[in-house]
Amino acid sequence: MPDSLFDSPESSSVSKSAPLAARMRPKTLSEVVGQDHLTGESSPLRRISQAAKANNSSMTSIIFYGPPGTGKTSLAQVLAHETDAWFSELSATASGVKEVRAAIDLAKGRFARGRGTILFIDEIHRFSKTQQDTLLQGVEEGWITLVGATTENPSVSINSALLSRAIVLNLKSLQDEEISELIDRALASEKGILGFDLNQAAKDHLIRFSGGDARKALVGLEAASAISGGRNSKSIELNDMQDALQRSALRYDKSSSVHYDVASAFIKSIRGSDADGALHYLARMIESGEDPKFIARRMIISASEDIGLADSRALTIATSAAQAVALVGWPEARIILSQAVIYLALAPKSNSAYLAIDAALADVRDGLGQLVPPHLQDGSLPASKATGAGIGYRYPHDFPQAIAQQEYLPLDLNQHEYYQPQSRGDESRLADLWERIKQVLR
Repeated sequence: MPDSLFDSPESSSVSKSAPLAARMRPKTLSEVVGQDHLTGESSPLRRISQAAKANNSSMTSIIFYGPPGTGKTSLAQVLAHETDAWFSELSATASGVKEVRAAIDLAKGRFARGRGTILFIDEIHRFSKTQQDTLLQGVEEGWITLVGATTENPSVSINSALLSRAIVLNLKSLQDEEISELIDRALASEKGILGFDLNQAAKDHLIRFSGGDARKALVGLEAASAISGGRNSKSIELNDMQDALQRSALRYDKSSSVHYDVASAFIKSIRGSDADGALHYLARMIESGEDPKFIARRMIISASEDIGLADSRALTIATSAAQAVALVGWPEARIILSQAVIYLALAPKSNSAYLAIDAALADVRDGLGQLVPPHLQDGSLPASKATGAGIGYRYPHDFPQAIAQQEYLPLDLNQHEYYQPQSRGDESRLADLWERIKQVLR
């Protein structure tokens, strides 16, 4: 298997026909834009790379964890430059155990000749446990310095044996001013698109579009320059940028943690009574192709967990919305979901039903309340009646308000109170009613 990209800092080069994002990759830590917490003078990466170069030794293996376009690949290449290591790259989506073993075998040979190898694995979270285990010996023996890139939480997606041999460094989405600096560099560099002018409105639009993703910004800039060049102009206008970008592709992978982050923010906005926030996250899920049934299910849960008895209509509305969405489908389903989301967000909130069942479950799991009171037991069969089952049961309909004074809880739980009504919305009425009922029952 041939080694990828380059075998020394001096011999590395990127073709002029390569995409702008590849041409503008930094060569040193000082050239990296953003991630100052990792690349500054006393930062972990700088200390690690300097120590490795000074001691002519392998670096500690690293897992870069962060959103797309934050510089994970660039940092891996920079580390190879700064430590004079061979850079070998694999993608977890296109490589298997065979490719990993081949890369490690080549690295082992270099190690024997006194040269280290940085093995960069993009999207390492997509490797199976077996594929990840294949890396262990190479890392343990020092044949490779593993640099993995992932958008998924390493504690979940990387096995513990591999994590124990690496440090995890978090990367952050770039700030607007950092994206602006990258754009300015591309416009001023011979490696970039030197000679083009970028209208300020177009630049602002590109920065908003990028969402902190450097690659997205540079891809958009290159596309816009091609459009303006196509009309024989070196001035990139807002229309050029809008045509290039068309519609923002939201970072939202239904198999990724971002999916759960957006869903979590959606529910928390409903819980917090912020209709605008809930609608924003609803729009993100809709625009990203989320299954409307998933959204509707989350709303049904919220209607019971967060609104509950403060407005019992909420559960009916959420359930009706789910049924309507299943009948109608996109795009009209967006209106149904919007109506239901606004209602849920503005409804009074009570989690008493959620707390009540969890409290009851906790007692059951602790082994409490095993004996059903005899008067509540089934006495319909002669054998059970002979044991006293059902004897003494007071039929509620024989009493005023259909409430009879008797114990319903097992004896060891007769002092336990699970339902604690809250005084919001409709539940304030239930709170008064429950208090009056308890006075008769107990």
